[in-house]
Amino acid sequence: MCNTYEYPRQYSGSGRRRFLRLTGAAAVAGLAQITLMPDVAQADSLTKAQRDRMTPQQIIDEMKAGNARFQKGERKPRNYLREQRASAAGQYPAAVLLSCIDSRAPAEVIMDLGIGDIFNCRVAGNIENNDILGSMEFACKLSGAKVVVVMGHTACGAIKGAIADAELGNLTALLDKIKPAVQATEYSGERSATNYAFVNAVARKNVELTIANIRRDSPVLAEMEKQGTVRIVGAMYNLSTGALEFFT
Repeated sequence: MCNTYEYPRQYSGSGRRRFLRLTGAAAVAGLAQITLMPDVAQADSLTKAQRDRMTPQQIIDEMKAGNARFQKGERKPRNYLREQRASAAGQYPAAVLLSCIDSRAPAEVIMDLGIGDIFNCRVAGNIENNDILGSMEFACKLSGAKVVVVMGHTACGAIKGAIADAELGNLTALLDKIKPAVQATEYSGERSATNYAFVNAVARKNVELTIANIRRDSPVLAEMEKQGTVRIVGAMYNLSTGALEFFT
């Protein structure tokens, strides 16, 4: 096939210059529209260049925007097969999330994210341990993620279990890690697992304490946060409304 291209007559002279200006402007506009979740007109999976251009706050803002779309029943057009193929040779997630295993709170869905956008650590009650911390350090220090999100949710079964002193095999030790949040939650009403207002207050406190534990137990992440290369934030997902609230 010939490698040269002959412009049509209408693109000769001043017409051709106008065409080049328009296509150049379109290219700039396309770059300006790059976000955490590329649409079908852009890359099929988050690229290193896209991720590296974003600040931690921009990444958080994109997560908020994705949740706003989710609440409206909307989502960005995407092709998961193309995302899978595009990310097979390498991944450049922008954030790492620590979330609960609850089937009703899938982070990628409620924030309208695609394949390759985030790392997601899931464990009942979104508690941290050495394995979770190691995973987060890998995600941020070695892979370049810029945001750490600890996401709790309303009506959390693990929180209820910790409040009720539930005991069951290995679950007992897991719930013990949530009990400091139960004790630290200030609440004037009924402090029981059947009082959902108290359960939700404990869930939020658990997120706050988990963030504090991450900063305490991971000098790697604490130093990155101090340098401003990583943001560590909390979030609470409301199962009833679909709303995701971010907080520091």
